[in-house]
Amino acid sequence: MSILTKYILKKYFLHFFIVLMSLELFFVGMDFLQNSGKLPSSANLQLLYLMYNGFFTLTLTLPLSLVFGWILTLVIFVRNNELVAFTSLGAKRFNIYFPIIVISLILIILQIAIQMTPMAYSYEQKKKILDGNYFTNTKSDIFLKYNDNFVYFKRLIPLKKQAEGIHIYKVKDDDIVETIIAKKAYFQNDKWYVLDAKVVKKPEFMNFETSKLEVRHEKFLVTLDGFKPKILDNVYEDKSNFSVLDAISAFILLSKQDINTDKIRAAIYYDIFMPFFIIPLIMLIFIFTSYNRRFFNMGTFTSFSIFTTLVVWGVFFMLHKFSNSGVIKPEFSLLLPMFLWFVLSLFIYKRKSRN
Repeated sequence: MSILTKYILKKYFLHFFIVLMSLELFFVGMDFLQNSGKLPSSANLQLLYLMYNGFFTLTLTLPLSLVFGWILTLVIFVRNNELVAFTSLGAKRFNIYFPIIVISLILIILQIAIQMTPMAYSYEQKKKILDGNYFTNTKSDIFLKYNDNFVYFKRLIPLKKQAEGIHIYKVKDDDIVETIIAKKAYFQNDKWYVLDAKVVKKPEFMNFETSKLEVRHEKFLVTLDGFKPKILDNVYEDKSNFSVLDAISAFILLSKQDINTDKIRAAIYYDIFMPFFIIPLIMLIFIFTSYNRRFFNMGTFTSFSIFTTLVVWGVFFMLHKFSNSGVIKPEFSLLLPMFLWFVLSLFIYKRKSRN
């Protein structure tokens, strides 16, 4: 790593950290002040609320801070005539902004990795604390299809990985051939273990005189491989978020059932691809920066750069909401615009470079 790269990264990290902390404190602080009257009196729960809110806000503030920190760094470089000094030392445009792109990519990948952990559900956790339901998490009357089974849970407890009031109907050729009824079941080793189950099996060939239902009782029954409680919880809750891993698992699971996966695909695309919208912005902001302080209007440049960043982010956020509500297919509302955004940015960059 050259001395120039170390110097640029040192300055950039300082400004990025200042912007990130400022945005985090602003959003988390404003939210806390607005909801302080609704929060429980427990100091531990209030600290947990701040922590969850901080992680949730990070998905917004981190990408924006990467761009805003770069804008601030460039303004200071121009004001101190440092960009002119860099070029005088033989540095090319690529040598100046490429280290920033590398660091931004690393931090974005780190953010995606966090979205694969339970911290991806920070919004749900902070909402439970706000609603006074942090220690209780249940869903009632869930009815879903899984492979050849229709599953009904009277009560689902995702955190404990337990269910109560279970009815499992096995269907073959549009006909119910077997029914499993039990009071309790728990999820372990990627399987559901049903306790004290009553199994009712219908004869394959019906005969009025000889046919009868086969009824047996099982103390311990293993069924529904891969039917994860957290996936059930999120699919059932329309406004729930997914972690990346749970979203992929839910997509694989529901695809096999021929169930619409638009919402899940939108969550996957948004978490994995959406943060990368800042990479073209870093290049475009730099290419529109003047090296000469005398011909550089810092106020106009800063305002226009921040405005453009917020507009681009707002467009992608709006498209995500459209795809999440099922208005537009996520491939057309997220992937295609992201591809077009990269192509358009590259075109503008090359044209501006030639001029």
